[in-house]
Amino acid sequence: MASKAFANARQRVKPCVLLLMCIGASALHAATTGVSLLHKVAPGFTRKDLAGRPVALSAYRGKVVLLNFWATWCPPCVDEAPSLNALQKRIAPLGGTVLGVSVDDDQEAYQEFIKHYELSFPTFRDTTKQIPLMYGTTMYPDTYVIDRNGKLDRKIVGPQDWSSPEMTQYLDKLLAAK
Repeated sequence: MASKAFANARQRVKPCVLLLMCIGASALHAATTGVSLLHKVAPGFTRKDLAGRPVALSAYRGKVVLLNFWATWCPPCVDEAPSLNALQKRIAPLGGTVLGVSVDDDQEAYQEFIKHYELSFPTFRDTTKQIPLMYGTTMYPDTYVIDRNGKLDRKIVGPQDWSSPEMTQYLDKLLAAK
């Protein structure tokens, strides 16, 4: 009797285990997609900026680009905004740029955020969220460092102090490479 109950329990558990394995595999794929892109050419895209002009990633070839995915409703993104502004001012003369991609649906909140934080780097909205999806972004903020040849050098998950000695040293080395 006990072995029959055990067999029934095993049959009920099997679909649950398979479901959990599928969920785990999907989560692992999403989490590693961006990592698997490292040292490959960054996926291209074009979107319109606030003025309605098209912004293409390819237009930044020859520059070091920090592609930052963010949202106004994301507290760590809010906290990171001043550091990204300071970074933009520091790296622009050295041939670098921060390129922001907001996933905000609310145009008004997006525009107010840019105005309030006086964002000094180019940014645009991707309400379709297709660009973050291409890169494997699953949480915000998420930043991809793209070298001058258009290749992904590093994925950085979560907010950063972009003026930290480690980050400054890393970016200075990348900016110095021609």
